[in-house]
Amino acid sequence: MKILLAALLAAVLGVKAHGAENLVLVTLDGLRWQEVFSGYDPELLNHADYTRNKEQLAEQFGGKSTAEKRHKLLPFMWGEIAQGGVLAGNRNRDSRANVTNHWWFSYPGYNEILTGRADPDIDSNDPVPNANITFLEWLNKQPGFKHKVAAFGSWGAFPAIVNRERSGVFVNAGLEPADWPRLSQRAQFLNDLQGQLPVFWKDVRPDAFTYGLAKEYLLQEKPKVLYIALGETDDFAHDKEYHQYLLSAHRSDAFLADLWNTLQSMEAYRGNTNLIITVDHGRGNTAEAWPHHASGPALVQYFGNKNQPHKDGVVGSDQIWIAALGPDIESLGEVSGGADLYQNQVAATALALLGFTPADFDPEAGPAMKPLMKK
Repeated sequence: MKILLAALLAAVLGVKAHGAENLVLVTLDGLRWQEVFSGYDPELLNHADYTRNKEQLAEQFGGKSTAEKRHKLLPFMWGEIAQGGVLAGNRNRDSRANVTNHWWFSYPGYNEILTGRADPDIDSNDPVPNANITFLEWLNKQPGFKHKVAAFGSWGAFPAIVNRERSGVFVNAGLEPADWPRLSQRAQFLNDLQGQLPVFWKDVRPDAFTYGLAKEYLLQEKPKVLYIALGETDDFAHDKEYHQYLLSAHRSDAFLADLWNTLQSMEAYRGNTNLIITVDHGRGNTAEAWPHHASGPALVQYFGNKNQPHKDGVVGSDQIWIAALGPDIESLGEVSGGADLYQNQVAATALALLGFTPADFDPEAGPAMKPLMKK
């Protein structure tokens, strides 16, 4: 009788009567919706300047249909998530997801994901401490979440994006070694190995270290909210290496599979964790534009009003995609049609999945993506 009364009261008051207590958010920097929903792009695969070993890649990721190609590239995405969760943003099926910021590159995108609103003053990727409060910081101040929120990123700007000093959120990112108390032997090994390898990009480490350290933190510290920001896909795209971009996307999918299996192997997380996956921005939708992403105003700010091929911005840079899986996520599979989704809805969706009222965080943030969530 008490259980029934509680459920009725929750329904009347609009309070979540049940649901997962944990949340994991993963971002894959600059991975286009085209590859997610269609597999490799033949034009880019056959581009002499972008791709090496195209025969090997075609054999590894090719197929007789789009469904087969994308499943080979992203087997977890098109196996586990497509079966039990949701994938939105395939514009070929009239499912659209977009950023709302006017810049179409990383820091503005990550700010929008984590705060629920675009900030026009964040107009560069400089690692300036974020003046805005992220949902991670807000959660870290809620009862039961203090010191139970953590973020791991491949890009060294994340301590600034999350504003580590002010927020108190544990952040490990870029080339810095992990430093939580009582490091596991494996975490210490990853620290040592990271310091022994060449640095391929300024203040950016390979995703294997980011995921490996995040997994060790998960196993040891058991956070309630974990954010993992992988970055190789964007860096390889800027380097005009499509073969590496595809292989990185494939590895990211393997990390997601291992992450989900790890969560299901732990009593605290099994059946009690929702997973959200998205990106900070899109990128060019033609072979010429694929390595790039930026809006018209961003290009003018960086290069002035000189003649350039993308006066209105790199078309496709504002186009993103969103995937989710978990006990509170609808089993919609690949979405067709429906209302447009926006990057500024991720924060509210994460909070709603944790049982919070998003307006208590920020009444002006984008609303939760209710069609993706179970009623």
